[in-house]
Amino acid sequence: MNLKFCLRRARESHPAKIASYREHGTVTWCELYDRVHRIAGFLRDLGLQPGHRLAALLLNSHEYLELYFATMIAGVVIVPMNTRWCVDDFTFTMRDSGAVALAVDDRFAEIAAQLPPVAHTIYAGASTCPAGMTPLGESGAIHEFPEPDPEDLVGLFYTSGTTGGPKGVMLTHRNLWANMLHTLISLPLRSVWLHSAPMFHLADLGAFYSVTYQGGSHAYIASFDPEVFQQAVERYQVTDSVLVPTMINMLINHPSFGTYDLSSLEHVLYGASPMPLPLLEDAMRKLPHAQFRQGYGMTETSPLLTVLTHQDHLGPGITSAGRPVLGVEVRVVDALDRDVPVGETGEIIARGANIMKGYWNRPEITAEVLRGGWMHTGDLGRFDQHGYLYILDRKKDMLKPGGENVYSPEVESSIMAHPDVLECAVIGVPHEKWGEAIRAVIARRNGSDLTEEALIAWCRERMTHFKCPTSVVFVESLPKGGTGKVQKNVLRQRFG
Repeated sequence: MNLKFCLRRARESHPAKIASYREHGTVTWCELYDRVHRIAGFLRDLGLQPGHRLAALLLNSHEYLELYFATMIAGVVIVPMNTRWCVDDFTFTMRDSGAVALAVDDRFAEIAAQLPPVAHTIYAGASTCPAGMTPLGESGAIHEFPEPDPEDLVGLFYTSGTTGGPKGVMLTHRNLWANMLHTLISLPLRSVWLHSAPMFHLADLGAFYSVTYQGGSHAYIASFDPEVFQQAVERYQVTDSVLVPTMINMLINHPSFGTYDLSSLEHVLYGASPMPLPLLEDAMRKLPHAQFRQGYGMTETSPLLTVLTHQDHLGPGITSAGRPVLGVEVRVVDALDRDVPVGETGEIIARGANIMKGYWNRPEITAEVLRGGWMHTGDLGRFDQHGYLYILDRKKDMLKPGGENVYSPEVESSIMAHPDVLECAVIGVPHEKWGEAIRAVIARRNGSDLTEEALIAWCRERMTHFKCPTSVVFVESLPKGGTGKVQKNVLRQRFG
């Protein structure tokens, strides 16, 4: 099977249902099916052939949805770029991928002139097409497109990954089709999906095709804003969306929270970074009508590996990442890739049809990460006796004060329980005696006069001594990447 079937099924089963909410008006599945085929013909008219790479630099929009479908139909490999990158990152990605075309919207039209030259710059915005660009259009000719092979690439998704610098993760029809099935089984969705996380990222794209397969409706906000999110939920009667923990924190602590009708929201899927338990419990109290579900995975796994269901949130497994989804094997292993006993810590590895084809032009790193046929995630975790997987830390983020292993999410979750703490991240800093000490970087709630001494004293009353921060830095907000993840590398550069 391939991803074209998702689109075909939506048209055949739900031809008159709303497929997408455009800025002005709606599009049915029958209309969208026809239009994306004509856009695929437009790409072919421009000279783009199967295997050519098209870089995309757009905010969330209906046009982005069309590009994902049209490139897939035409056999063109889409290269979605992180909208929070700098020009150097865009340049690297375009050169590394060998992109022959670039799609931009109004937000990024001016940046295009600073990027490597390509055969075609496609304007997918709402204003007048800038000089030198080609407006996103439809072909007047009838093109025939063959069925994709399951091993054909759908996209290159750039990530810092588990080793080295930025790498293009090669995801195929087989990979994303498998993830779609895993999502349908483990995370059944309802009717209206809000693209609130960035569409360049697998955190959002992970549910993209399952929504389509079921004939659901796609709605959009250009980028995440707590009030705009609430407005969209109320306007489109959104039933499902994905939010990373920092987005949930911003939402439930925003001054406008509670002034919009969010009662249609049935499911909140979260993931992409650790979820502090105090934040999760607060969110569940403030959104009592929504069922919270967690998905754990990564770009290299298309992305889903485990799911923590709504029912799991009502029991002791709430602090876990859930259980492996049907169709994926997950193990926890030692340095020699041998299974560790239940309850012991090791690296999480996985295999299944959802595992990436490899890294673009990185055969040596691909071989290392996929050694033995298993994806080595670089995450540390453990299983309990009930089969729940607990994510403890990234290998590179684990702290070792005095030689003790300390997992940063555990410390961060404890600190987040303080009523004056809005955001928190911990990093390691050099220490003459202990080798490494823990530093907390904290954003306080408005009006708080919390001090370093008071927070450290509070921690020492509640946490094992060697897990407590020995220093605290206060900031207005924590630096975040395009998906809302806290950028610990930036914190280490500034405060390490």
